[in-house]
Amino acid sequence: MSDGVKELNDKNYVSFMDNTDAVVFIDFYSDTCPPCQTLLAYLPSLAEHFKDEDVIITKVNVANNPKLSKKFMVQSVPLSVVIGKDKMVKRVEIGLLSMDAYIKMIEKTLGKGGFFAKLFR
Repeated sequence: MSDGVKELNDKNYVSFMDNTDAVVFIDFYSDTCPPCQTLLAYLPSLAEHFKDEDVIITKVNVANNPKLSKKFMVQSVPLSVVIGKDKMVKRVEIGLLSMDAYIKMIEKTLGKGGFFAKLFR
């Protein structure tokens, strides 16, 4: 995890989720998918952006992790999933988005930004 990005797989996912209270961003990717490679390049920057927050940036290679891919019903990649501190899926996006869009997805799950977030602090 030298770049701040954790690799999840069929074996470590359950224990990882059982032992974290953080918001978790999961990037499901394939080595043969060009948009996936772009998103993979974003992940260290996302990890850096949220290093002072309760957020963990993770990735899952779909070819090597059929159980996890099935659990999240991955039909196409890249597939981004944001899981809240309550362990519930909060957002799912298919395809490559902008770096800013991923930041907003995570911030929304953290309860940051937006009109209502300012009202209820």
